[in-house]
Amino acid sequence: MHRQIYVNLPCKDLAASKAFFEAMGYQFHPQFTNDVAAGLVLGDNLYAMLLTEDFARGFTAKPLVDAKAATEVLVCLSCDSREEVDALVAKARAAGAAVPREPQDHGFMYGHGFEDLDGHIWELVHMTAMPPQG
Repeated sequence: MHRQIYVNLPCKDLAASKAFFEAMGYQFHPQFTNDVAAGLVLGDNLYAMLLTEDFARGFTAKPLVDAKAATEVLVCLSCDSREEVDALVAKARAAGAAVPREPQDHGFMYGHGFEDLDGHIWELVHMTAMPPQG
């Protein structure tokens, strides 16, 4: 199957987006980072490519979605604990993120999230078990 994932997200201000994620403790892969793109390292072989809007337009004939007005994608990342979920949301809020909803506790799964500077939705979850079978 697949060995890596690169989620491509357009950004209005690449420098501001990089500073936002760096404030949360994330790093950028130097080989995938330049003036028009930044390879946000999410884990082993997991990347979000933050792209300037002009550069992103080169990959599609469709118009780019304004993520503050419409949902284009929900990026969901697993965390090792509820505390990690809460800590990342707190860091995101401190760095300027919107946090539009309260945490969700489903028993087997705890989640919370934020919207980055461009409105992209990042969900963070900690699963303690598989969901119940219906």
